[in-house]
Amino acid sequence: MESPSAPAHRGCIPPQGLLLAASLLTLWSLPTTAQLTIESVPPDAAEGKDVLLRVHNLPGNLGGCIWYKGESIKSDLRILSYTADTQAITLGPAYNHRETMYPNGSLLFQKVTLQDTGYYTLLAIDKDYEGKEVTGQLRVYQPVAKPVLRARNATVTEHKDAVVLTCLTNDIGISIRWLFKNQILPHKDRMKLSQGNSILTIDPVRREDAGGFQCEVFNPISSSKSDPLELNVQYNPTLPSTGLSDGAIAGIVIGVLAGVALIAALVCFLYIRKTGGSMNLHILC
Repeated sequence: MESPSAPAHRGCIPPQGLLLAASLLTLWSLPTTAQLTIESVPPDAAEGKDVLLRVHNLPGNLGGCIWYKGESIKSDLRILSYTADTQAITLGPAYNHRETMYPNGSLLFQKVTLQDTGYYTLLAIDKDYEGKEVTGQLRVYQPVAKPVLRARNATVTEHKDAVVLTCLTNDIGISIRWLFKNQILPHKDRMKLSQGNSILTIDPVRREDAGGFQCEVFNPISSSKSDPLELNVQYNPTLPSTGLSDGAIAGIVIGVLAGVALIAALVCFLYIRKTGGSMNLHILC
């Protein structure tokens, strides 16, 4: 029997043992299963180009996989199916002769059209007959055409007229922005845009608005600008730009004249009271 005073070495682990234990625990940790995903390459495709729906993280014991058009698995929407053991590819009802399937599950579309836009679903089946399902999206766009910029009146008067500019385009699924002198138009309180940005209204117009306006239409793959439209703003060069309308200026003038008349009447009244008479009233007032 050990003496109670003997060193207690039992159960102690040297530092090297701790490192080995930590390494073993790391190796024994369950690996995180990578998620099955689909990536569109490129993310946004131009009509007539090729697009690849690239598959990531297929099961290691792949038995086969099937592509479907849409977001659900239906036999009539099957495009292609692949069997890993025989490497055989079977065509489905939704196949249109422009798709190519690879052993890694990826699906190539050649010369895509606008009708190819939409969702596609992959069913990956391992050799234990367990399936994994994932959906990806294909986006196809047409290059935009050149827009046309129109104005009700390209010659306007400062502080009097409003300007209405309209960007005309037949493209759909596009965005519109406005340019002034080849720069993005800065927003001002006098400027309003319609829903969709196709109509720009400036009210009232000022001489600083004179110059070339353009509208630009764009989508994820292309953009196009209209020809410049020159806005001519007329004004009286002898008058400073006050930023006020003609009605406001007239109101100010009337107010000033009324004030002058009131002061003159008050002077006359005080003079009469001071002189105590009205003999010179017709001369002074």
